Amino acid sequence: MPGHRTIDPPPLPGSALRPRIGLALGSGSARGWSHIGVIQALSEIGVVPDIVCGTSIGSLVGAAYVSGRLDLLEQWVCQLSRRDVAGFFEISLSLDGFVDIERLQSFLEQTVVSPELRIEELEKSFAAVATELESGREVWFSQGRVIEAVMSSIALPGLFPPQLHNGRWLVDGGLVNPVPVSVCRALGAEVVIAVNLNGDIVGKHFAPRALDERKAFREQEKSSAKAETLAEQVKQTLREYSSSLFNGLSDRPRPPNIFETLAGSVNITQDRITRSRMAGDPPDITLVPRLAQIGLLDFHRAKEAIQGGRRCVVQTAELIQEFVRPLQ
Repeated sequence: MPGHRTIDPPPLPGSALRPRIGLALGSGSARGWSHIGVIQALSEIGVVPDIVCGTSIGSLVGAAYVSGRLDLLEQWVCQLSRRDVAGFFEISLSLDGFVDIERLQSFLEQTVVSPELRIEELEKSFAAVATELESGREVWFSQGRVIEAVMSSIALPGLFPPQLHNGRWLVDGGLVNPVPVSVCRALGAEVVIAVNLNGDIVGKHFAPRALDERKAFREQEKSSAKAETLAEQVKQTLREYSSSLFNGLSDRPRPPNIFETLAGSVNITQDRITRSRMAGDPPDITLVPRLAQIGLLDFHRAKEAIQGGRRCVVQTAELIQEFVRPLQ
């Protein structure tokens, strides 16, 4: 890509017997836990990538994999509850973002990758994608500390502050390359398996929420009729008034809140960019876990996402094995 240095792919063991396999792990926030299931299911059918490239949450899971901590990450995320997520991120308005960066980095260092581990020391080829905020250029981390690469790649604007690296402010790589197929190719991959988390998300997480809101409002109306004491009636009236601020007194759904608006905007952007980038540089195999029901910050739904990733591989196993068969 223009503006990038050429990356000379290192020689990989066994490349004379089978094609070099690249795994491109895409962005998608909480849906990214599905990458854990994808990697596990690929291993179970005998497909082990030589090259791992990730964008945003894909870089986080990819880093855990290449540093030998994927099982530890899975154990941790599968224990998360909604309350854990809210407490972990300590979401509060500040000048640079909503997320407690120090706490996040501590989690990454304990669960994903050792703080001093460098990309050059990894047994597999690894790269993470970030975006230079000033110019909009793609930045590929193919050397240096893994933790810095991941922190830059996941810096989603609005939630995370930009990361300073070599005098440049960097943000989430999903803004320019949501599924890093091109990076896998540059590192020498002969067969690229891409995991696209943005294939079925645009517009789908609003409708169920609206239905839930209407249902909740009707339940409040029913319970109001059953209130027996004056105190209960007053409390119920206040609840109905609060609800009416968003719902009116009709079936009209409330407006999306700030996180839903941000999520929808990110979904639209990444879906359009993904379509464009993959049309120009298509992978050999595209895996699209069906995870539209998982929202931007639904990190507590890891088990569901991991199963979605596994299911996607199982359904495509025969095709995958055909592509990665030994070279003749």
